[in-house]
Amino acid sequence: MILISHRGNTSGRIPHLENDHDYIKNAIHLGYEVEIDVWYKNGFWLGHDNPEHETTIDFLLTNADKLWCHAKNIEAMVEMKKEKDINCFWHQNDDITLTSKGYIWTYPGKQPIQSSIAVMPELYNDNLTNCIGICSDHVEDYK
Repeated sequence: MILISHRGNTSGRIPHLENDHDYIKNAIHLGYEVEIDVWYKNGFWLGHDNPEHETTIDFLLTNADKLWCHAKNIEAMVEMKKEKDINCFWHQNDDITLTSKGYIWTYPGKQPIQSSIAVMPELYNDNLTNCIGICSDHVEDYK
């Protein structure tokens, strides 16, 4: 089972730390992969609703095997797709989307979908029988 920390959260939301480099690195250190929100505006930025934390392509590439990069604007998707090692995706309210590495990323409440990543399954008590991964603010609960 792939366990993915949502924005660096592992045991509940801490909004002021989400998408922060150190918070992300800590989740990786704890053994999780991490979904992050990526913007591109004259360079790469991290942040959910807005670009908040400046970052670099080197940060994304150095941690590429542990990051699930949610493009928050079209420019971010275009720039990340230039790098074959980055696992990135774009979605808004779509039931599912495919990541650049071919994973099915599923909107909360849409499970069960065979071989998918269940996002925030605790919100809808999703059936996790068929999924291959979970992305959650409470990923520690799924160990």
